[in-house]
Amino acid sequence: MSPVFLAAIVFLSFLTLSLAGFGHALVAMPLLTPALGLRLAAPLVALISITGEALMLIRHRRALHFKTVRRLLLGSVVGIPLGVLLLGADEVVGPKVLGTIAAAYGLYGLLNFRLPHIRHPNWAVAFGFTAGLFTGAYNTGGPPLVIYGTCRRWDPAEFKSSLQGLFVINSLVVVSTHALAGNFTATVWQGYLIALPAMLLGLLVGFRLERYVNPRLFRRLVLALLVLLGLRLLLS
Repeated sequence: MSPVFLAAIVFLSFLTLSLAGFGHALVAMPLLTPALGLRLAAPLVALISITGEALMLIRHRRALHFKTVRRLLLGSVVGIPLGVLLLGADEVVGPKVLGTIAAAYGLYGLLNFRLPHIRHPNWAVAFGFTAGLFTGAYNTGGPPLVIYGTCRRWDPAEFKSSLQGLFVINSLVVVSTHALAGNFTATVWQGYLIALPAMLLGLLVGFRLERYVNPRLFRRLVLALLVLLGLRLLLS
């Protein structure tokens, strides 16, 4: 993959994060996996993600609230190592699963499904475990967490306060597991150095544009893009 193409994908993914508040890995992974392969794309996006999420955490640090996500965190830290070591190793099935996640979440967001109300907080462990598996394997643990928050009837402020810190902690576990598995090769670090300026530029441009962009319209465009990217992986 050319450095320019890699930088363009990372810029787009973090522009999405800064404007929509989600989706950087859901955008980056379906674009990078066909070109780099899952074993290279997954640790590379994990490194980029923890850097960008740490910056987002600094920006939104006053909104953090960990009490709500303790059970989610418990499930996710168990699922992440399994995702890194087991699910992410299959270069044939892995991209198909990634495509299914991206397309299904895009359709879920576009069609505005009415989900049942989950009243018991212990369901968080199961949703957190599923998110951990997807995070470890494909850096795409956001959809189960968003679905859980929707089923718990969280308001937008609660989404922001609850999930931002959880994403950072999950990324720390992912990066640590990739490091223990020896997945951070010289090629991964080279890609990270290329991606870092593009990530910072994407966040900066997004922060400057967020007051001018209709967030609902932008979110729907991102969701439509996820459907197309997911279908591309499924049909390739």
